[in-house]
Amino acid sequence: MSLSTSRRLALLTSASLALLAGCGSSSDSADAKSAPARVAVVASTNVWGDIAGRIGGDRVDVTSVISDPDQDPHSYEADPQNQLALSKAKVVVENGGGYDDFVDRMLKSGHNDSAEVINAVEVSGRTAPKGGELNEHVWYDFPTVAKVADRISAALAKADPGDATAFEKNAAAFKAKLAPLEAKEARIKKAHGGEGVAITEPVPLYMTEASGLVNRTPAQFSEAIEEGDDVSPRVLQESLAVFSGKQVKVLVYNEQTSGPQTEKAEAAAKAAGIPVVPVTETLPKGKDYLGWMTDNVDALASALAK
Repeated sequence: MSLSTSRRLALLTSASLALLAGCGSSSDSADAKSAPARVAVVASTNVWGDIAGRIGGDRVDVTSVISDPDQDPHSYEADPQNQLALSKAKVVVENGGGYDDFVDRMLKSGHNDSAEVINAVEVSGRTAPKGGELNEHVWYDFPTVAKVADRISAALAKADPGDATAFEKNAAAFKAKLAPLEAKEARIKKAHGGEGVAITEPVPLYMTEASGLVNRTPAQFSEAIEEGDDVSPRVLQESLAVFSGKQVKVLVYNEQTSGPQTEKAEAAAKAAGIPVVPVTETLPKGKDYLGWMTDNVDALASALAK
């Protein structure tokens, strides 16, 4: 018994649709297989993680180990989740200078010898002054950040050669946005070069030095605060005297490591009518690196102008 015309047409239509669907899924599968996997990047803090994300764009997956603005990076202890991320990373951005030694330890224990590791302090070329301590907070040094951006671009290009041009363009765009920050520092230097500044820790010193300001804080005070040690009564009195004696125009205060002794410095500055500029070591919530640093430099300029 022969099929009706309408029945034959229905079967043919169904077969055609199935064939087309099969072709489509095969093509989609091929496209998925041809698309390169995103480059796994691990950064020790969200500062370097944000910069790596800007350069990598949608071709990278970035994990920032330290991202809590209330967390003191100096006392951070990494966990198994960090270990797993570092064991799979293709590119690692660490600060170096003793700031985040856990990164090297975990890379070693995770047997990840193939990752491209960028050490920001090494890239900077910064070393400890004779008889002094290395200031490892190099993300406040804009020329260093530009160098690290180039190194990140090169490392990503090595991991994903097909997107090398995009990485290079993104790095160039990022560096172009650093230029206005350096110009602002130059304007501060022109207006306030040689004026005194106090700090609670060395965190902002690259920014204040580029702005022509002179650190008047006794070194024993800021070093003790950074190491989590007690400040001797004599050193504390010397430190507070820079405010009562009007030896400084501004106090730059690290909010992430405040304590009784730094609070005394803040109170002394306010009592003397000296502006206080708060800074942090990691990105505040809702901020990217460029916006954060713009706020820091603008706050410094405003405080000095008072």
